[in-house]
Amino acid sequence: MFRDIGVVGAGTMGQSIAEMLAAKGLEVHLAEKTHERLNQALQSIEASLDRQIERWAITQAEKKLILNRIHIEPSLEHLANCELVIETISEDLDSKKQIFAQLDGILPEDTILASNTSTLSLTELAAVTSRPKRVIGMHFVYPAIRIDLVEIIRGLQTSDETFRQTKEFVENILNKKGVMVYESPGFVTTRLICLLINEALHLLEEGVASPDDIDASMRIGYQFENGPLEMADRFGLDSVLAALERMFREYGELKYRPSILLKKKVRAGHLGLKTGEGFFQYDKDGGRIS
Repeated sequence: MFRDIGVVGAGTMGQSIAEMLAAKGLEVHLAEKTHERLNQALQSIEASLDRQIERWAITQAEKKLILNRIHIEPSLEHLANCELVIETISEDLDSKKQIFAQLDGILPEDTILASNTSTLSLTELAAVTSRPKRVIGMHFVYPAIRIDLVEIIRGLQTSDETFRQTKEFVENILNKKGVMVYESPGFVTTRLICLLINEALHLLEEGVASPDDIDASMRIGYQFENGPLEMADRFGLDSVLAALERMFREYGELKYRPSILLKKKVRAGHLGLKTGEGFFQYDKDGGRIS
């Protein structure tokens, strides 16, 4: 079974996936364009582990083991010995195609190429490779270390064997629930949660309730861990906007048209947790500021 896993992209999602894989005892090769981004990613992962130590979730020894399993790689060539590579860069089709084409020329032909995309076509990504049968979607829900669900997305040509190996890896090695999803913009989780977030934004625009009361209604009334507005902050308002815009283009239905308020927030650079301010404010450790 897979032991060496490549993760392409050291952003918020890439860091979360790399930390989770290393915590499961796997060797993780985290690739990014610059050493600066890689070092920032390692610092963020270390800070995340420190927060877990404070909660008595892990020990100092476990933190050291996890960090020792994460190898930072300044180029894609360093992923040549990985049995599975998960791409986690931003939701831009052309950029992802470029990465997939590069990886296809580096990796052995039996290596599985997975994307963490939440809205893009796996079939389109597979088309730039010589191994469309070995291309699959693995959509982790943030934060990957805590959420025990992975959407496994089959492209048009994804083979049964690739799906079987991926599902076994998700369920037996990662101990997460793997749900099979056929290719469709937004899949299941993004499609449903973005509609909820967008409707919460319309409530806010209309002055129906305050951000705190909208979130409390869903958090307390329906036992959500976070309300829709805090979820949007934690996903990244730019990511939510990009997902809604893509689904609006693909489906052509008005329910996916992004709220004007969401667009204003993104234009202002208030992207949520990653900038410290969205619909709520956050400290450097990601905690809500009252």
